[in-house]
Amino acid sequence: MKLQRKNMLRASALGALVVSGALVLTACGSDDNTKDNGSPSNKPAAAAGDIKCDDAKGKLLASGSSAQKNAVDLWVKNYMAACSGVEVNYKSSSSGEGIVAFNQGTVGFAGSDSALKPEQVEESKKICTGGQGIDLPMVGGPIALGFNVAGVDKLNLDAATIANIFNDKIKKWDDEAIKKLNPGVTLPGTAIQHFHRSEDSGTTENLGKYLKATAGDAWPYEAAKKWPAPGGLGASGSAGVATQVKQVDGSIGYFELSYASAQSIKTVDLNTGAAAPVKATGENASKAIAAAKIAGTGNDLALKLDYTTKAEGAYPIVLVTYEVVCDKGNKAETLPTVKSFLNYTASDAGQKILLENGYAPIPAEINAKVREIIASLA
Repeated sequence: MKLQRKNMLRASALGALVVSGALVLTACGSDDNTKDNGSPSNKPAAAAGDIKCDDAKGKLLASGSSAQKNAVDLWVKNYMAACSGVEVNYKSSSSGEGIVAFNQGTVGFAGSDSALKPEQVEESKKICTGGQGIDLPMVGGPIALGFNVAGVDKLNLDAATIANIFNDKIKKWDDEAIKKLNPGVTLPGTAIQHFHRSEDSGTTENLGKYLKATAGDAWPYEAAKKWPAPGGLGASGSAGVATQVKQVDGSIGYFELSYASAQSIKTVDLNTGAAAPVKATGENASKAIAAAKIAGTGNDLALKLDYTTKAEGAYPIVLVTYEVVCDKGNKAETLPTVKSFLNYTASDAGQKILLENGYAPIPAEINAKVREIIASLA
């Protein structure tokens, strides 16, 4: 009897542990506590007081840039927790696909890593009755060059060397040009496998703008959303490129810093001509974005970035993701939700999330104008 009672108590305790463990696993595995790649997010949700739901209601569809996906996922989680009965659904695809969807009238706003082209603005007038599509800068951040080279933990590169790697001119990691930038580092003779985006991408275009401005003859291509150089392998989305770099020894690719952080991928330090190579961080990207000038007119806040900066600690391979909206002529059924959601993303609380997750907030002076324009949307 004593033995039977002892076994019953042991079984009861084990059952309690199983139940407790199930609860812990459920909490840790829920969508509310994980990033898109399944890694836990320990960042606290925004307080409900930070989010003004106003007249928001129903479902809001949006799509576009995968560069801002990790930021948008956090924004959506916090917003929907505060605004009961409202659903925001952001489809992460590419900037090009987002703008197409916007100009077809199937989404309330689009995310794009590059500003609207004149022909896209003209096309938007068919959807934005009495108005047109405009660019609202919302997310800044570094385009990290992630690498996976066995035995190498730190890597410095400059613009010309990066161009020659992605242009298929430098083919091995122990190339003299790379060795010169990394004295004291033992570089293997491993073949370089470079990855790029397979679909039209604003991230590709921004990297192209940097290389065109800084790499001289090593990068003869005009900046475009479509990858222009020979060689290499394509992968879908920033997540796809990051996954390939994580898995393939000898690889290098480009994607937003949040993807490198999420998968613990090592990133290149950039030799810009400053006193020391610059790391890809949100803070260092902010230093570069702070020098941006507004190039758009009227309510359009497209920015002109300085990719050639040599300022100390400024990381110049940056992108700014715009939320593309109608200044006038938004659909009546989604306008309140568009304004409410974007008001939150542009708020102090919304922008604080960016720095906490590997992105860079929009400079305060520019962000103040963003908030004014959001309030005026009609």
